[in-house]
Amino acid sequence: MASTNRSGVLFQDVRIFDGKGSALSAPSDVLVKGNIIERISAASITVEPSITVVVGGGRTLMPGLIDAHTHMTFSTVPLPLFFTADPNYLMLRQGKAAGEMLMRGFTSARDMAGNSFGLKRAIDEGFIPGPRIWPSGAGISQTSGHGDFRTLHQLPRAPCDALHFSEKMGAMIIADGADEVLRRTREQLMLGASQVKLMAGGGVASNYDPLDVSQFTEVEMHAAVEAAENWGTYVTVHAYTSRAIQQAIRAGVKCIEHGHLADETTARIMAEKGIWWSLQPFLDDEDAIVFPEGSTNRKKLMQVTNGMDDAYKLAKKHRINTAWGTDTLFDQKLATRQGAQLAKLVRWYKPAEVLKMATADNAELLALSGLRSPYEGKLGVVKEGALADLLLVDGNPLADIKLIEDPANNFLLIMKDGRIYKDLAQDYQ
Repeated sequence: MASTNRSGVLFQDVRIFDGKGSALSAPSDVLVKGNIIERISAASITVEPSITVVVGGGRTLMPGLIDAHTHMTFSTVPLPLFFTADPNYLMLRQGKAAGEMLMRGFTSARDMAGNSFGLKRAIDEGFIPGPRIWPSGAGISQTSGHGDFRTLHQLPRAPCDALHFSEKMGAMIIADGADEVLRRTREQLMLGASQVKLMAGGGVASNYDPLDVSQFTEVEMHAAVEAAENWGTYVTVHAYTSRAIQQAIRAGVKCIEHGHLADETTARIMAEKGIWWSLQPFLDDEDAIVFPEGSTNRKKLMQVTNGMDDAYKLAKKHRINTAWGTDTLFDQKLATRQGAQLAKLVRWYKPAEVLKMATADNAELLALSGLRSPYEGKLGVVKEGALADLLLVDGNPLADIKLIEDPANNFLLIMKDGRIYKDLAQDYQ
């Protein structure tokens, strides 16, 4: 569990990546009081004996990392197990996974479908360690959409039929027609959603929706947008194709998840409208989801990975607000490679730009939740007055981005909300 840190923590002799710059600071001292960064100084800071002193020795102090597209409920549980296991078992698994995520240096996570409300409460109340969570609640899908996990023999569903297990668990919910979309959106907001997630197009892992299809009508999506705006927050959508993205933007959504098949016209519209593009570096590599050769899922995956380079080039060319996330699903091993997946962005960005995206930029996307944001204060930066979510890194990640691939050895200290959750620095006064 977290250290109480007495009355505060002083980081001595650290070089700061502030979340926005392209270089580390000169050697500095950083004083944390409570959960706030109170003072940053190039000169030595004198503190009372009750303050814990961490001697940085020239190491890097940086903001905690933020995963802007993750699934706290089922990132590590294999799909067949998710549909068959006791719900209490699944909740215990997600609690363990949350603690492991924090130990990888991810102090905040934007949950993009799944019932993480109870997990979030347990973390916020201090019962278990884990990142701050911005929950979306159940992803909302049309019949036959990306979130419809039913099999063909379960169709048609009559009005009196029971919900599917994935709906009962709060992972996904099926809604058809503007009225039903409106109701399901309001339910997620009532449960505590920070933002709302709709499935607006075909997906790779889903079996019954081709990648090219657009899902929901513009009227249906607008019903969700209007409900979210009434609560001071926004709607984001799962979508890959230009048609699905443009329809969602016309409906008023503020963020696109994935979008790997967007064309130049669509990218230009995103830039003009100030839309956020939440991209993930899906590549056909060691971290790719394994589907049988020749399968429809495998073909859809290759379509997405083939669009990867163009998507990042368009995002950069049009200066679109770009976020980063992993979208890890149903894979315990892949979940451990969160930092490694972030490091892959050097294929398109400089290391400082990569770290900026996973800290200050992702924090700006979190702030889009407005009054529905579950945490008050500034995240993603090391500056006076910001929340004290901090990592002490043994080395300079701007010079060697691969340091973030091995958090167990390279993240010497992990602090969230002013509390130390991991400490290998050991050099206290």
